[in-house]
Amino acid sequence: MKSKILIVEDEFIVASDLQLTLQKAGEIVTGISTSVAQALESIAENRPDWVFLDIYLAGAQNGIELARILVSMNIPFIYVSANSSEAMLEEAKVTKPHGFIVKPFRENDILVTLSVARYRHEHSLEAHLQRETILQKSVLGVISGEGNSQEKMIRIVTLFQAHIPFDYFSVCWRNTSEHSGEGVAFLKGAGDSFDLIRFSRLAELAGKDLREFSTLKKTTAQPEDTVCFTGAGFTALCRKDPFKRLVAQTFGFGSLLLKPLEAPGMGRSQFCFYSRGPLTYTTEHIALVDRLDLLLMNMAACLPKLENGCGEAAGNEALHGSGPAGPPPIDGFIGNGPAFRQVMDRIATVAPFDISVLLLGESGTGKEIAAQSIHRRSPRKSKAMIRVNCGAIPANLIESELFGHEKGAFTGAIDRHIGKFEQAAGSTLFLDEIGELPPDLQVKLLCVLQEKEITRLGGNKVIPTDVRIIAATNRNLEKEVAEGRFRLDLYYRLNVFPLVMPPLRDRKEDIPLLVQHCLQKIAQRIDRKVSGISDVALRALVDYHWPGNIRELENIIERSILTNPGPVVQEVLLPKEEENASVPASERETRTKTIKELEREHILAVLKKCNGRIAGAGGASQLLDIPPSTLIAKMQKLGIVKDFTA
Repeated sequence: MKSKILIVEDEFIVASDLQLTLQKAGEIVTGISTSVAQALESIAENRPDWVFLDIYLAGAQNGIELARILVSMNIPFIYVSANSSEAMLEEAKVTKPHGFIVKPFRENDILVTLSVARYRHEHSLEAHLQRETILQKSVLGVISGEGNSQEKMIRIVTLFQAHIPFDYFSVCWRNTSEHSGEGVAFLKGAGDSFDLIRFSRLAELAGKDLREFSTLKKTTAQPEDTVCFTGAGFTALCRKDPFKRLVAQTFGFGSLLLKPLEAPGMGRSQFCFYSRGPLTYTTEHIALVDRLDLLLMNMAACLPKLENGCGEAAGNEALHGSGPAGPPPIDGFIGNGPAFRQVMDRIATVAPFDISVLLLGESGTGKEIAAQSIHRRSPRKSKAMIRVNCGAIPANLIESELFGHEKGAFTGAIDRHIGKFEQAAGSTLFLDEIGELPPDLQVKLLCVLQEKEITRLGGNKVIPTDVRIIAATNRNLEKEVAEGRFRLDLYYRLNVFPLVMPPLRDRKEDIPLLVQHCLQKIAQRIDRKVSGISDVALRALVDYHWPGNIRELENIIERSILTNPGPVVQEVLLPKEEENASVPASERETRTKTIKELEREHILAVLKKCNGRIAGAGGASQLLDIPPSTLIAKMQKLGIVKDFTA
């Protein structure tokens, strides 16, 4: 499919190379601009489908400023740049580019990046519309189903949370008799549950008399169209509208999405989505709520009953959605929340393409499971994925581990060793903890990725490679690049398609599903009968901050099963806050392993490779270049059981 492409680049040679590559591939280049002003003129004359955009341009404005304009015009773009700083990278990310190409580039880099970007752009709207259809069916199912009005509304509000981020949702309306309804609100509590708050209660929380509060509410602004207020705009709104200022000050809100709607039997209504974040809402959210007019009208049918006190027995306690059981695991993943679905969407997007993926996120968030999922959905799935933990192998051995060595290449190299790149031929190579790779190895890895060929240590034969790279790290690589510890060019070679794994504290709606899965898996493994977990214990798990993420959850569930004698886990043993209070969160998340831990992991990896053989030809002691007796002593000291010996 041909696209009209505008190139915005002030380096003549780079712009010419881009133009030739794109035209050779059948694309239509509408022009080359060297500044933001020229680009805007070109766009006005001939609107392009795509823009290839340099960050540093001639003139007063840079590419990031143009990118913001392109976002408002809904024109997708791809950055092309060789310059970086941590601040620049952060600023560029905010504009949500569809791709990022680093100079110097190859022809294939351009075409693959454009192909992936085009696929993501075309399918993002389709995926959004599919999710909106599911939302509408779910809401209508709740409305026609069992339960009182309060229970239904809390379920509906919870469903909306997966599409529109908010901490507080309120509806005010005026019925046909011009009686001003008090309205209702829902405040987000722990674990993404919601509390129903009638306006009488809201007045109390705001420290106002109910009559004064109602009078203040009647003065609130009534816009004609859907609008969002963020940052300085929200601050200005609060200065003009005393009622919204009172709500914002009471709960600490920073942005607002407001939807006016004429609902049958209720007159003019006002749906308000508040967020504590200052920049939460965008034009995309405005378009979304405008597409949901009919759904909001159906939703409004439950509201008058709430105002009249229907469902009062539930009081102001949070009620959780009681919909159907969660979906079965997908490629080892458990979840159903918005963060989970976003990850699965991105995995489905990138898996068919033979490009590099960079998995980012804290330890314990499931990066290896994501890598396996991408591999299983790719054309390379018929061969096993090969994994290398770059942080668990000593620096003097990792080059041999990756690229292999010939006999006699170094002391102890008594035989040829086939490296991971050769083992992964035709498959996927997962480079875990890529941020731990030493600088000299970063250079060699970059050369391999660029040239797609390797040479074993001690050899001179050039060996072509056919490997897809998936890398993962819990480090902030942009910060590492800015501080000179990670190469910019390697970062961009790996960062063709970044995928951020969300921490468990941002997936609290998935915790009940994860807990149930862990209970079943662990109970089966240790041969214990476990039927469930108490509400008190589950609430404690949902409220916990999870610095160790899913890995920590599994450990706590296993410990809790062992310490609870009955079939139901009545309480869970959570770490005390003071145990971690003295250590900054950033240090806890990226803790450096001890030499003992690294040595243990490396010995285990070598033993596994040797099928447990310690001594003799091809044994672990030979590969490690130490006597068998020394290796056995180290194993005993490190707590490695001798189940590996053949």
